Amino acid sequence: MRIRKAKMRDIGELIALINGYASDGIMLPRTEFELAESIRDFVVAEQGERVVGCGALHFYTTSSGEIRSLAVSPDAKRGGVGRRIVEELEKEAVDCNLSSLFAFTYVPEFFSRLGYCRIDRALLPLKAWKDCLRCPKFQNCDEIAVLKYLKNNPDNEPGITYFGASSSLTRGTSYASCVANKGTYSLRTSSQLGHNHRRRPAE
Repeated sequence: MRIRKAKMRDIGELIALINGYASDGIMLPRTEFELAESIRDFVVAEQGERVVGCGALHFYTTSSGEIRSLAVSPDAKRGGVGRRIVEELEKEAVDCNLSSLFAFTYVPEFFSRLGYCRIDRALLPLKAWKDCLRCPKFQNCDEIAVLKYLKNNPDNEPGITYFGASSSLTRGTSYASCVANKGTYSLRTSSQLGHNHRRRPAE
């Protein structure tokens, strides 16, 4: 299996893969036009001549991006395909000098194994909600938002000032940390963590 950048010739297989999950309400459907427009965001996992997985890196600010349209063919699951795709997208994000990545998912356990933590959606860039407007679950969304920091920058963590302050957070807070606690991940502010600005790794 190899991971490579997607090409226009892959669009037919991408539509079949993504919209197969969309028909079950798990992903947003994509049209040929949408995929052609964003094809440079995508990488694909290829086995032989067949595309068995895909994922995209979409930029939202100069420092943040989203992993989206992550899909693996049902008969290729449990082979590490999803992990390989995410790791490739993370490498691209680091090369582009991004500080953090987020995603919306129904399988937060998968992302937690890769170092992501659950966060309040209110912390995400407002532009991230534009795609939600056409989702049939917009009024009753059950997806979980996850975030991963790509850089160690304890004096100016991107989590809160970076994504925008939330009314539920202490005013003036400029630091946030993902804390692992028996497999449950949450976002905590520096005022909750005291002066210890070291983030514990996900277990």
